[in-house]
Amino acid sequence: MRSSLLRAACCVAVLSLSGALCAAGMSTIEVSDPWIRWLPAGLPAGGYATLHNGGLLPVTLSAVSSPDYGQVSLHRSSMQQGNNVMQSVAQITIPARSSLNFATSGYHIMLQQPTRALQPGDRVPIALRFADGSSMTVMFDVRRPDGGPANP
Repeated sequence: MRSSLLRAACCVAVLSLSGALCAAGMSTIEVSDPWIRWLPAGLPAGGYATLHNGGLLPVTLSAVSSPDYGQVSLHRSSMQQGNNVMQSVAQITIPARSSLNFATSGYHIMLQQPTRALQPGDRVPIALRFADGSSMTVMFDVRRPDGGPANP
């Protein structure tokens, strides 16, 4: 009997610790193909990537920043009454075990007011901050306006 109670208590402790680790941002976020669409003359640029949430819980991206841009924010493009409309969004939730693809016709990172002259071939750090307080910095490749590499 005592052995059964001890095993049950250990199981509860392990499950509680697992839940705490997931809640504290230990879910698995992977970023693939991070890139920025370079535009001339300091025009606003778009940041794109695919975020993979391999965890068991949804993860909410709540902020983005970069030392190479004065203003960085989350945006979404959509069609409304036949017009392409871009809106700022406060956060984006990535469901458990799924991916979010940033694209020109959907969610993207809006990058404005570059703090240095950027060209295709450069790399830019972008910090991704999540609602649970965790963050990660990802290096984004600056590409030509057509999305191709710096040197074709």
